[in-house]
Amino acid sequence: MNNDVFDKLITFLSDLERRGISYSLAHNRDEAIMVMAAVPGERWEIEFLDDGLVEVERFISDGQICGEEILNELFARYSEDKSDDSESPQEAEAITVGSE
Repeated sequence: MNNDVFDKLITFLSDLERRGISYSLAHNRDEAIMVMAAVPGERWEIEFLDDGLVEVERFISDGQICGEEILNELFARYSEDKSDDSESPQEAEAITVGSE
């Protein structure tokens, strides 16, 4: 990471702290450091790349609050641990719940 992008990252983190915005850091790509900022109804992923670029992705909530039953949909849709190609009753129910 070059000094210019490092300075940009440090300045950005200081700005977040001064404004009381919650954040965490992650290192998911070899050439980048990610800042994940959380504000009400939104999550921002800001990546500072070693070539000086900054990439921003913003996720905005639709305000819908679900009960814990929606967690079945999470596992049914994104689990890598699938023992066979057939749906379990829980997976079938989760897909029905998610499509309503």
